Amino acid sequence: MTTEFSSLAFADVTLDFARRRALNRVSVEFDAGEIVAVLGPNGAGKTTLLFVAATLLRPTSGQVRFGEWTPATAGSALRGRIGLVGHDLYVYSDLTAEQNLRFFARLYQMDQVDRRVGDALARAGLADRADEPIGAYSRGMRQRLAIERALIHDPRLVLLDEPFTGLDEPSTESLKSRLRQLRENGCIVIVTTHDLEAVDGLADRAVVLQQGRLFPLEAGPATLRERYRRMYAPRGREAASAER
Repeated sequence: MTTEFSSLAFADVTLDFARRRALNRVSVEFDAGEIVAVLGPNGAGKTTLLFVAATLLRPTSGQVRFGEWTPATAGSALRGRIGLVGHDLYVYSDLTAEQNLRFFARLYQMDQVDRRVGDALARAGLADRADEPIGAYSRGMRQRLAIERALIHDPRLVLLDEPFTGLDEPSTESLKSRLRQLRENGCIVIVTTHDLEAVDGLADRAVVLQQGRLFPLEAGPATLRERYRRMYAPRGREAASAER
């Protein structure tokens, strides 16, 4: 079954962990061909939002739709259209970079595995160290590999949780270029980050999670950091609450 979609929509999504409410009636839509930054303090629900989008967590209430599909109607085929990089990079430290990429390409039953793996290693800047176990890699090198691992099957939805962590300036610029390419290719790209400078000018829009509730970040000529700080001023918080 081919599972294609051009939007991801949350409708009144709530998710509870025991007595803690991680997401509180979140409603938002993400469209193909855009990069959306999800901002907010630690514990606000950003990673939970991504895991729900990745179908790894099921909402307590509300609905998540991938175009015309839901996780229930699309089944496991839906995960073949999703790429995720989390705090856990989902790569195997006792395997080489090439072996990791080859494993995931085969897992997704991709064709032209040799070409895909070679291209991914080149984009990650790891072609000359492809035969080394990645347990000896720096955090930044593993991060670059994990990003290519998440993209090797050409996903429609790309979910990145703090992807700039551990990256030096050249690697950051390379990742930003890669995300722009994904946008041009019609992907839905959602990025959680504390690095506001990295996504300023890259993201098409930004939303803010605060205690599980989601608010749009106002557009304008000010920098992303200035707009984010203004939202957390007392008057900004009151206005955001009033919108809900």
